[in-house]
Amino acid sequence: MSVVELPLAVFVVDDEPPARNRIKELLTDCAEQLPLEIVGEAGNGHEALDKLAGTHADVVLMDIRMPQMDGIELAQHLNKLPKPPVIIFTTAYDAYAIKAFELHAIDYLLKPIRLGRLFDALTHARTAVPLRTEVLQELTPEPRKNLSIHERGKILLIPIEDALYLRAELKYITVRTAEREYLIEESLNALEKEFATRFVRIHRNCLIAKDAIEGFEKGGDEGESGWMVKLKGLDELLAISRRQQHIVKEFG
Repeated sequence: MSVVELPLAVFVVDDEPPARNRIKELLTDCAEQLPLEIVGEAGNGHEALDKLAGTHADVVLMDIRMPQMDGIELAQHLNKLPKPPVIIFTTAYDAYAIKAFELHAIDYLLKPIRLGRLFDALTHARTAVPLRTEVLQELTPEPRKNLSIHERGKILLIPIEDALYLRAELKYITVRTAEREYLIEESLNALEKEFATRFVRIHRNCLIAKDAIEGFEKGGDEGESGWMVKLKGLDELLAISRRQQHIVKEFG
């Protein structure tokens, strides 16, 4: 008995409507030889996250350069979905991006997109695996504007400017904002490197937002430096380890 090949579910993300229309026309042409279905489109990263939370896509064709949230950050957030899609980036000529893509063997389409090239990329996407978040982070020197979690069937964005501290607990990181706590699965060391301009380490398991520091107080548990830090909007005091007590002078 022959196996029926399910159509490839394709979603398009580009902030320019003419570019989305061009891609959809090319996809329609590809569909004559490759079973596929266009399952949706979005004009920015936020819209894409909302729609893809409720729409399964095997492949997402996305522009790299978009306002508010670029394609590389969007791809990282999509990795939080239970079944992340395969990403094919589209770009006008961008020497930095192309060099990064080729270094990591990541598929991309150069605008203006050609039918044959799109067909090859979609054919390859059938057997490709989603890009690892670590690889995506290496593609850009720019830090993300948001952290994210998959919660109640949606991708929830946490603006990095709202994070007061990041604390490692077992395999999770607690992200604390003035309103609530979130649990994400990321590396504290990687977060420290990515957001070096925003956070400072006060303990081996904790980073705090520099601009959230309200003051320092003497206290702390035995074995600590005796200094605690007070953050704006929080009642709790956070202990500073002996190794990191230099921040009291730097930010006090």
